[in-house]
Amino acid sequence: MTKSIRILIGIAMMVLLIAVRAWAPELFYDPLISYFKSGHLAQPLPEIAMGPWLLHMSIRFVINTLLSLMILWVLFQKREVLVLSGFLYGVFFILALVVLLIFLNQESPTTGIIFYVRRFLIHPVLLLLLIPAFYFQQRHR
Repeated sequence: MTKSIRILIGIAMMVLLIAVRAWAPELFYDPLISYFKSGHLAQPLPEIAMGPWLLHMSIRFVINTLLSLMILWVLFQKREVLVLSGFLYGVFFILALVVLLIFLNQESPTTGIIFYVRRFLIHPVLLLLLIPAFYFQQRHR
């Protein structure tokens, strides 16, 4: 793959990540989007249909993960990077989802923790950690 094609594919994947974020309110069921945009600290959590919400959050996570893995492939073109990243994304998803569900099922949920764990699940934050890590590893081999 030539360098110019890699750059175009990388840019396209980043544009798609931005598009997922931009159209998330229309594409995915998430009552917490408007809740966290408002003055949420004084309000109780909104009613959440847990099944559809978890499904939509999982779909969004998978879309972001696939786009992130494509970006990592374009940047590093190593199978080991993809395998390790896929494993890390899977472990991260399970752990974050468990933490999120634990805090949501408390009698008085801690909205700050819910906000940040949910944010890690629905945004490609892990990509921002993996790119410098793999770059550093590649440079110091």
